[in-house]
Amino acid sequence: MEKQGKLLIIGFGPGALEQITGRALAAIEESEAVIGYNTYVELIKPLLKHQEIVGTGMTEEVSRAQEAVRRAEAGQTIAVISSGDAGVYGMAGLVYEVLMERGWNRSEGVEVEVIPGISAIQSCSSLLGAPIMHDSCTISLSDHLTPWESIAARVDAAGAADFVIAFYNPRSGKRTRQIEEARRILLRYRDPATPVGIVKNAYRDRQQVIVTTLQAMLEHEIGMLSTVVVGNSATTVYDGLMVTPRGYERKYNLGAETQALKPHERLRTAAEPWSLAAAAQSTSGSGGTCSIADSSAPAVVQNIPRAHASAVLSAIEFESAGLEVSPGLGSRRYSSAQLRLLAELAGNEGQLVSLKDGDFVLRSSHCGQEGIADKLAAAGLNVSRPGDFVKVKTCGFCEFRQNEGLGAAVRLHERLHGLAVPRGLQISVAGCGMACSSAVLEDIGVVYSRGSYELYLGGKKSGRGAHAGSLVREGINEDEAVAAVTGVVEQYRNKGKANERFFSFLSRWAAWRAGYG
Repeated sequence: MEKQGKLLIIGFGPGALEQITGRALAAIEESEAVIGYNTYVELIKPLLKHQEIVGTGMTEEVSRAQEAVRRAEAGQTIAVISSGDAGVYGMAGLVYEVLMERGWNRSEGVEVEVIPGISAIQSCSSLLGAPIMHDSCTISLSDHLTPWESIAARVDAAGAADFVIAFYNPRSGKRTRQIEEARRILLRYRDPATPVGIVKNAYRDRQQVIVTTLQAMLEHEIGMLSTVVVGNSATTVYDGLMVTPRGYERKYNLGAETQALKPHERLRTAAEPWSLAAAAQSTSGSGGTCSIADSSAPAVVQNIPRAHASAVLSAIEFESAGLEVSPGLGSRRYSSAQLRLLAELAGNEGQLVSLKDGDFVLRSSHCGQEGIADKLAAAGLNVSRPGDFVKVKTCGFCEFRQNEGLGAAVRLHERLHGLAVPRGLQISVAGCGMACSSAVLEDIGVVYSRGSYELYLGGKKSGRGAHAGSLVREGINEDEAVAAVTGVVEQYRNKGKANERFFSFLSRWAAWRAGYG
């Protein structure tokens, strides 16, 4: 019977011998011939003892694959080598394509084994810190085989989806514009200060690691031996390292020894209000909308799903901190029924503490019961958890009110109210240009005036150095106002330092703020 050959398609990692897997070492050892790009053959030459070496140039991948298949069909055990992982821009796919052209089948044809290695996105990221801790993608900028229109569309999609992106083959002697175009596309979606890592010759001689920004990345040398890793909107730089948070800070206090959420609560929908399950609950569940119970109050419909407060607040031990309670969006009045409910929920041992803006803190003797937040929301009250969370409030929408302005408040409440932030963040929406509620003095003020919205950022309502926020946008519609505020809050959530006031964050990110405005 004719001897059956074998194809070992090997990814040997970044190049350092200690980065090669045990199976890759064994596969090289059992091979009779090694076929690869000359530069890659040189990297593993210390491992080659008895093997025949077949090295070729950079653009000769097809001839390498064809030669490897021909030799395997003749009965040899052939190692086809790639740096990184053979299945990521390596030789694995091309070898299979050549086999397919020759009518190969797995049961009767030559044996094929693909042996994984450490890809560039992994090796380069390990040198940069932890930039790919969350969703990421790889995009090759080489348009020798792929139309540039397709590559540009992928860059655009990855930018819009906020992926961390690793660019392979970013630039060569003849391809110089591709990395520039990719950067231009990403600047539509990313802050110019977005961290970028450039790694050259990872785990090889003359290794070079640079951490820079999207704005400044082209000031550095980028070539064919470089991999460029662009962070997402959450990626930060700490002590020269890129780190992309995965989201643990949304649910946990990373500086606390004891977590507020107990182990049995951590995977509940209520502890993950951003999840698909929570969204489904808020749109199905109890359904319906909340309205202000007092018929004498302004007739403003509260389009807030009743499950929203529950998703943010239930299943949490409120303890002595209590709950902050205010009239529903668009009102500054409490109905008698609402006041009776507050007294009932406080109980004989509880308290209602009046705040300076007319809101209450409810400290309930029943605070261990789930459903308190739901009861308050169902009565048309706005409920917040004290502490470092987003709070959305409105003016009273009095006789001067513009009802159209309430739409932005409702949408901002649904999107942002109750989200964890570095320090408590107040968003205030005013229904007319009078802004009697002092919205412009809050962290974020949204004022509906003369048919459009104005956006104020960075106010400080009290204390030393109290000041109004800066007007950064005007003449914008509801969609633009909601998107702008959402974007600002996400920046603060992802890039603000622990306990950093919002106006201080804006000052620190002055370059971003100028570009945003």
